Order: sequence, then structure tokens, then C-alpha cells
Amino acid sequence: VQLQASGGGLVQPGQSLTLSCAGSGFTFSSFRMYWVRQAPGKNLELVSHINTVGGITYYPDSVKGRFTMSRDNAKNILYLQMNSLKPDDTALYYCARGCSSALSGVTCTYQGQGTQVTVSS
Repeated sequence: VQLQASGGGLVQPGQSLTLSCAGSGFTFSSFRMYWVRQAPGKNLELVSHINTVGGITYYPDSVKGRFTMSRDNAKNILYLQMNSLKPDDTALYYCARGCSSALSGVTCTYQGQGTQVTVSS
């Protein structure tokens, strides 16, 4: 299983970014997929997940209304459109598979290399 995220960068508050993630080594269309993020000194946080056919099932309040997750099963690609970015969104963003939330935090079976998003004026 390989998951490679890209598209991060340095933006000013209020601006937008679109992250992409290419999946390979597995049947991409058969799995629920996730975006997770980790800010310095903080635990891994679940940002969004999407079911196999593209129905969005979850956004935390911290990103609801600003982030949109989608997938292209023909190309094995995940997307995360991020609008109205805030400094609190600064983190390393990962696409992942097989994530679960517990009191101890979020864990994922497969978590690819992340892409850094920095929101700063």
C-alpha cells in the first residue's frame, strides 16, 4: 500500500489549497479513505473520511463548511479542497486508510508521507 500526498504549501489566512493523494498497491475503490493531520506537539486528528463511492461521512467542527473531500476512483486519487484557511490548520496532512478514533487518539493502518500546510501571515 502506497499513499502519496501532495499540494501543501505556505498560504496566508483566508486563502485556499487543494491537496491530492495518489493511492497504489491496493484496490483503491474498495476502501473508505481518510485525511488526517498532525500539528506540532499535538495528536493525530481526523479531518475527513469518504466512503467507497464518494459519499462524505464526516468532518469535525473545526473544518466543517471549509474543507471538502472527494475522490476519483478511476484515477485512484483523493482530494481535499481547503478554503478559508486559518493558522490553526497548520499541520502535516496525510491521506490514510483504516483509521479509527479512540480516547488515546487516532490511529491508521496505512498512512502515507504527508504534505505540509502552513497558514501564516
